[in-house]
Parts: sequence; C-alpha cells; structure tokens
Amino acid sequence: MILIDNGHGYNTAGKRSPVWSDGTQLLEWQFNRKVARELSAQLFDRNIPNCLVVPEDYDIPLNHRIERINMLCKKYDDCRLISIHANAGGGTGWEIFTSKGETQSDAWATQFIHHAERLLPFPVRKDYSDGDPDKEAGFYLLKHSHCPAVLTENLFMDREEDCRYLMSEEGVRKVVEVHLGGGWK
Repeated sequence: MILIDNGHGYNTAGKRSPVWSDGTQLLEWQFNRKVARELSAQLFDRNIPNCLVVPEDYDIPLNHRIERINMLCKKYDDCRLISIHANAGGGTGWEIFTSKGETQSDAWATQFIHHAERLLPFPVRKDYSDGDPDKEAGFYLLKHSHCPAVLTENLFMDREEDCRYLMSEEGVRKVVEVHLGGGWK
C-alpha cells in the first residue's frame, strides 16, 4: 500500500511563492494536492494500491497524520510513505529526504533520484556524506512512520524559473513521472 501525503493545507501560513510580475502565484498546498491526486490516479491505473493520507484541503496536524499513517501500516502488511512538497528558502532543484541513519528508505530514495535526474531540467540536490545520495533529516513524518518513508521537495517555489515550471502542465506531469518511477512494484 502506497501512502501519499500531500504536505500542508490552505490554512498553513506562508507556504506560497511570491506573486510574480504577471500576478500568478503558486500555493504549495494546491500544487502538492494536484501532484498527489494525479500520482494516486496513475498508480491505480497500474493496479498499485494507494491511499491519500490527507484527502482534506485543510492542514491536518503532523501527529494526526502519523496516526492515520500508522493505522494504515497496521492494516496492510507492506506500506511505503511518500510526502510531497515544494521547497523554498533560496536555491534551485529537486531533492529527497529520508530519516537519519541507514534505513530501508535509502535505496528507495535513490530510485527516485535516478528518475529525477533523467526527467527534470533542474539539478538534483544530493548529499553523499553518509554514502548514499539522499538527504537525511529529522522530519516528523519520516521519524515517526512505521514504514519506509521519503519526503520530496519538488523545486523551489521562491525561485521564479523553478516556480514557473511547477505551475506549468509539463512541470506537474514531470514531477508526477518522477514519483511514478520510485520503484512502487
């Protein structure tokens, strides 16, 4: 069972791009849900069972999301979690995070990285300090889920070139393709 978490909700403060000169703006919660819903539909088309952890448009607190995730992990023998986000804070490119230490998620994250390098016209940000290319962080969902888990940061919404790509049909399609290539079978 693939558990798809679309980060943030309409009620999460910040989490949006600047308003660009043409008046457009990316709202992260909308982007994350668009990618998550399309990913879910395409996984179902491939007969891969999956579940949206947060079908609501508003933000669900992390501890409640983890309760949902871990209940599903008890219900199904083999679960994996993917949390979908758009990055900010100055930079460019795509990156993926796992929890700290050597985990089952590391090899899985490497599969996503290979697809991102092949599909996206932006750099893939890596960290080999622990011997593999994913980045490691103490993100709540990664630390507390009872299944292998990764968190993707899909380009930087505060950099205009990255953001315009995310707002395009091609950008959404390519981000979904990166997630489809994550070794779901």
